[in-house]
Amino acid sequence: MRLIRSGDEPVHARSPLRLRFWLALWGTLWMIAGTVFFVAVDQPVWAAVTAALAAITTVDIVVVVRHMRQGPRFQPGRDVPPYEPIRRDDEETHESKRLR
Repeated sequence: MRLIRSGDEPVHARSPLRLRFWLALWGTLWMIAGTVFFVAVDQPVWAAVTAALAAITTVDIVVVVRHMRQGPRFQPGRDVPPYEPIRRDDEETHESKRLR
């Protein structure tokens, strides 16, 4: 089954970016604390694991902040063509093509 884009996804799509930001920040703080703890108790493997997870959550924070700064009306670049919203008669045409 192929989904047809209506073209208004950026208008209606909502992502809980603030929640994702705070959860990633919380995870980063815990992973930094875990790294410090595991270094202190001489557990290099666990220190490396928590340091890697801290790096991943830091990258997630950067991505989320970038998306938040782009704003709710962000549109793709010039290489992505605009899509016209599907009108009611177009939906029936696509539905009949799909059923064939």
